[in-house]
Amino acid sequence: MAVTRLYLVRHGQSAGNAEGRFGGHSPTPLSELGRKQAAVTADLLARERIDAIYSSDLLRAVETAKPLANLLGMPIIETPIFRERHVGVLEGLTFDESKEMYPDDYYALIHRRINHTITEGESYRDLLDRVSKGLQEIFRKHMGRKVVIYSHTGAICYMTLHLMGAIHRHTKQTPWLVTSNCGINRFEVRGPRNIRVLAVNDTKHLDVMTGNDSFGAKS
Repeated sequence: MAVTRLYLVRHGQSAGNAEGRFGGHSPTPLSELGRKQAAVTADLLARERIDAIYSSDLLRAVETAKPLANLLGMPIIETPIFRERHVGVLEGLTFDESKEMYPDDYYALIHRRINHTITEGESYRDLLDRVSKGLQEIFRKHMGRKVVIYSHTGAICYMTLHLMGAIHRHTKQTPWLVTSNCGINRFEVRGPRNIRVLAVNDTKHLDVMTGNDSFGAKS
């Protein structure tokens, strides 16, 4: 049986993360800490004999993927499929600003109401549909291979819940699975109904660094 190894990697700390702002689809670059996190993560993953590197096409994700692509001499397959949730009117706002200006959208988001569509943005259900289709295509193209996807905290949360079979069409609210900046979720995929979760939010490779946090930071 062909075993596909999947690595979901959150981007390094972005300038927006450092300021406590919702990133959404904005072209936010990595901070200095984020670039260091990306380099350390690349060193680890380069030893895994990766076959394909995918990334959200948003700047902070692509910048995180580049060190690994450079080490392996491989292209980055950039795609909007693995972007963060589009947070509409909340984009670029701090949590306090969002709560004050758009309380309905803010509370629906932090309570993971999966069917609520943020004003001028997406619902978590929209995000789930998008990333789950992307995963299906990756498994079709790269069966038996090792694939890295660089993405975002919300997208990784919902990809992980999907792979764990924790969401169905009647789900109205979900838990939040924290992924720190450059945290890694690892899976073995042996078939559509045979998925092994090897690690969630693995950050051991970042222990040599100081200041690695971003728990709960959005996108």
